[in-house]
Amino acid sequence: MNNGDLYKEIRQTDNELMESLIRDYALDVKKIAFLYVNDVMESEDILQEVFIACYQNLHKFREESSYRTWLIRITINKCKDHNKRWSVRNFLYKASIDPQGDFHSAEDSLLTKEKTEETMSHLSHLSSKYKEVLILYYYQELTMEEIGRILSISSNTVKSRLLRAKKKLKEKLEGGN
Repeated sequence: MNNGDLYKEIRQTDNELMESLIRDYALDVKKIAFLYVNDVMESEDILQEVFIACYQNLHKFREESSYRTWLIRITINKCKDHNKRWSVRNFLYKASIDPQGDFHSAEDSLLTKEKTEETMSHLSHLSSKYKEVLILYYYQELTMEEIGRILSISSNTVKSRLLRAKKKLKEKLEGGN
């Protein structure tokens, strides 16, 4: 097999892997991005940036974690970059989306939307170290050990951040600043 054939084979394998990663994890990536930036269009841009970065860095994946964990880490980094670049904290936050597209009664939808918007607004104002553990634990349903690996912190640190984040969010939701 010559170098040209080997290159084509590697490229085809990479393309198949990317198709699989997009199919399996695009919704998770989009949810995480939306929870960070609270904007549908921006979360879709971040989704694209994540998979472009993934494709460009496939050869660097060391298999020390799962692809899911790796993609979540890339997503968090892209979201942090977005927040720095656009100073999102200075903008008003927009209404939330229902990524699954579930249908509810108009009254239920309105109440859920209002509660979600309030929670998202408060969540978006937490510091990133608290925001990220809440998102990964509750929205991505990762274990404390998985979160620790993604964030490169101990599971005890994850646990304490999670407790502090819940306390801060609860205080905000109950009207205490």
